[in-house]
Amino acid sequence: MNKVLFLCIHNSARSQMAEAYLKKFGGNQFVVESAGIESGTLNPFAVEAMVGDGIDISGNKTKSVFDFHKEGRAYDYVITVCDEGNAARCPVFPGLHKKLHWNFEDPSSVNGTPEEKLAVAVKVRNQIKAKVLEFIKDAGY
Repeated sequence: MNKVLFLCIHNSARSQMAEAYLKKFGGNQFVVESAGIESGTLNPFAVEAMVGDGIDISGNKTKSVFDFHKEGRAYDYVITVCDEGNAARCPVFPGLHKKLHWNFEDPSSVNGTPEEKLAVAVKVRNQIKAKVLEFIKDAGY
């Protein structure tokens, strides 16, 4: 069983979506968590985008990667899902693991109407879903 951590800035959108998809499609082959440099508030457009694909993340809490580190958690994969502009801000999680970087736009940084914000969240959701399915396939599951 592979332990996977999805990591981003606030754990409010991208890492939450990736965690939900790997839990849904990875079955019992993965233990999955997500965290951020700072815990924040779930992005309502990410929540709405996921509901649109049949997954409810509205009850999820945002988590800090530093709390996980203090607890001594270890992972087989640490996958950062920050966009290139914020990739440098994503922390390096200590320990032995394979680090992957998946570049996704941050739905929380989008300005515009609610419809425009939702459209970006849906676009990013679809990209994350495809990448998670590719990850599962590449892992041999």
